[in-house]
Amino acid sequence: MKKTIYIFSEGELKRKDNTLFFETNEGKRYLPIEDINEIMIFGEVTFNKKLLELMSQKEVLIHYFNYYGYYMGTFYPREHLNAGYMILKQAEHYQDADKRLTLAKSFSMGAYRNIRQVLKYYNNRGKDLENFIDTIERLALDVPDCKSVNSLMAVEGHIRETYYKSFDEIIQNKDFKFKERTRRPPKNELNVLISLGNSILYTQILSEIYKTHLDPRIGFLHATNFRRFSLNLDIAEIFKPIIIDRLIFSVIDKGMITKNDFQQEFGGLLLKDRAKKVFVEQLDKRLQSTIKHRELSRNVSYRRLIRLELYKLEKHLIGEKAYQPFVARW
Repeated sequence: MKKTIYIFSEGELKRKDNTLFFETNEGKRYLPIEDINEIMIFGEVTFNKKLLELMSQKEVLIHYFNYYGYYMGTFYPREHLNAGYMILKQAEHYQDADKRLTLAKSFSMGAYRNIRQVLKYYNNRGKDLENFIDTIERLALDVPDCKSVNSLMAVEGHIRETYYKSFDEIIQNKDFKFKERTRRPPKNELNVLISLGNSILYTQILSEIYKTHLDPRIGFLHATNFRRFSLNLDIAEIFKPIIIDRLIFSVIDKGMITKNDFQQEFGGLLLKDRAKKVFVEQLDKRLQSTIKHRELSRNVSYRRLIRLELYKLEKHLIGEKAYQPFVARW
């Protein structure tokens, strides 16, 4: 199985013949290109055109993040699987208001059901979450009646706001209080972890889209406009609760990340390098871990679940089978 390479150090990424290596002051680390799915760069890394030529040839994406862990951009190689027919179908479903709204509602309902599943999971383990569950269930009743994507986004925003308020009850750690959702810069520890986790998930999904016939620039819940990519944001709504949020609860509960792993900087908080590596390593492990897929009757990884979600979307777009979002059972 191909791997994701995470680079936190300062150095130079170089091509040598048909493989590559990462050179730092401490030495060289060879990276067999055939084993790499994508590269995520968090440190100060330089590379040249020869390297990008190899990445394009081997269909390896490079995602890069700035000093604060914010996603900055992607080297997206020339697409090998993009199909004109599928792009036309994506555009058709976006431009037709009813078709777009149908898909947008599916993504919203998938997000809601996985949020509810996370709350039920922790409620069954002694957390007092009944009021939060009741509230989001009432809010979700408005989804079928939404007449526009904007009104749908408003409902989804209220659901997520209620969900975030439950974090303090789930975590029960005085050092990690939610307060409110803040971004760029995140104002507290939980917001730092949410932003980092979501950013990495967006890029992981982008890499999976690259392996399909879909175009990442055409989303349905998130508007297709001048932003580079939007389809990955749509798919991420379904998986953020069960991958990112549960990972955050786990690393805090196990003491793998503590309040001491954050530092104040430029009006916000920054996760220190050690903790950032811990978080990314745990996220990578979660994406590689497997669950029993009830339809396929075999174990699949979380990463494979994302690819399967994209295949389901392709079938919907070509009229083969109506799209139904993945909903966790655990």
